[in-house]
Amino acid sequence: MFAAITPVRSLLLAIFMLMAGSGFMATLLSLRLERAGQSTIVIGAVATAYFVGLVIGALRAGRVVRRVGHIRAFAAFVALLSASTLGYVPFTYPLFWSALRLIDGFCVAGVFVCLESWLNERAEARSRGSILAAYMVALYCGQAVGQLLLGAGGDLPAVPFQWASMLISLAIIPLCLTRNSAPPPAEATAFGIRTLFASSPLGTVGAVTTGLMLGAFYGLAAVQVRRLGLNLPQTASFMMIVILGGVALQWPLGHLSDRYDRRQVIVLSFAATLCVSLAISLLSSTGPLLLILGAMFGGLSFALYPLCVAHCNDRLHAAQRIAASGRLVLLYSIGAALGPIGGAILMTGWSRGGLFLFIALCAGGTAAFGMWRQTATAPVPTPEQQDFQIVPRTTPMASLLDPNTPGAR
Repeated sequence: MFAAITPVRSLLLAIFMLMAGSGFMATLLSLRLERAGQSTIVIGAVATAYFVGLVIGALRAGRVVRRVGHIRAFAAFVALLSASTLGYVPFTYPLFWSALRLIDGFCVAGVFVCLESWLNERAEARSRGSILAAYMVALYCGQAVGQLLLGAGGDLPAVPFQWASMLISLAIIPLCLTRNSAPPPAEATAFGIRTLFASSPLGTVGAVTTGLMLGAFYGLAAVQVRRLGLNLPQTASFMMIVILGGVALQWPLGHLSDRYDRRQVIVLSFAATLCVSLAISLLSSTGPLLLILGAMFGGLSFALYPLCVAHCNDRLHAAQRIAASGRLVLLYSIGAALGPIGGAILMTGWSRGGLFLFIALCAGGTAAFGMWRQTATAPVPTPEQQDFQIVPRTTPMASLLDPNTPGAR
C-alpha cells in the first residue's frame, strides 16, 4: 500500500493539513456563537451557509480549475479560505459570519475538485483502492486531529483561528512544490435526479437523509453536548471520537452489505442510528457512556452515504455511475444545508436532546421507507452487487478513484 500512495503523498499531506485547519471550524464557530448569546436558530443558519457554499462550489469551482489550472486554482482557493478564517476574529456579527461560511464552503469544494481530480490522474488501475482508502484516512484523521485545536490559546480567543489559518496556508506548499503535472478535471455527464430516484429510491432518499443528519451534527453537536455539561476539552474529545468512530465501521458494514441484500444492511444501519441517537437524546449525564454512544453514532452514520452510493450503483448501468455520483453528492449537500435548520428548530423546543432527536427522526423515517422498498421490489442478486467501496461526500471527482467505476484509468 505504501508503494501505491508514494506518488500522491504530497496530495495526501495537503488534504490532511487542510482538514486539520478547517475541519474544526464548524465546532468552534457554533460554540463561539452560543457563548455570545445567539439563538440556536442563528447558529443553525450560520452552519447552513457553509453547506450552501459547498453546493455552489461543487457546481461552479470546476470552471475555475479548467480556466487557470490546478495549482493556481488550488492556491487561490486555499489563500481565500485562509483569509476568511482570520476574518472571524475582528467581527462577531452572525450575518457577516454567514457570508464567511459561504465563502469557506465554496473554497473547500474547490480544493476537493482540485485534489480529487489530481488523485484520479495519478492513480494507476491496480492502486485505486489503496489510494482512495489513504485519501479517506487523511481526510478523517485531519478532521479529527483538528478538533484538538478548539482549546488552543486559553483566554486568547483569536489563537484557534490563527492556528487554523496557518495550517490551511501550509497546505499550499506540498502542491506548489510538486513536479507532477495535473490534468483538467473531468466533466460529469448530466443525469437527472428523477432518473436516479426511479432507479434507486432508497439510495436517493438515503443520501439526502444522511446529509440532513450529518449537516445537523457538524453544525450543532458541539452546542448540544456543551448543554449536557461537557467542558471545552471534553467537547473536542467527543467530536474527535465521533469522527474516528466514523472510520471504524465503514469497512465491516460495507463487506456485510456485499454478502447480503444491501437494502437490509442500509435499513438496519438507519435503525441502529435511530436507537443510538435516541439514547444520546435521553442521556442526562456525561461520562464514558456518552463517548461510547458517540463512537457508535459516528461508525453507523458515516457508513450510510457509501452504503447508499453502493446501492445506487447496483441498480445503474456502468456508464451511468459517474454521472449519478455527482447527483448523489449534490443531494447530500442539499440535505446538509437543510439539516442545521431542522436540528436548530428541535433544539429550541428541547434544549438538551433536540439535535439527536432530529437525527433519530430522520433515521427512523428512512428506515421505515427502506422497509417498504423491500416489499415493493425484489433485491439485486448478491452475485450481481457491486463491491462496496468507501467514498467521500465531497465532489463527483472522488467517484473516479473507485476501482469499480467504469472509465477509471
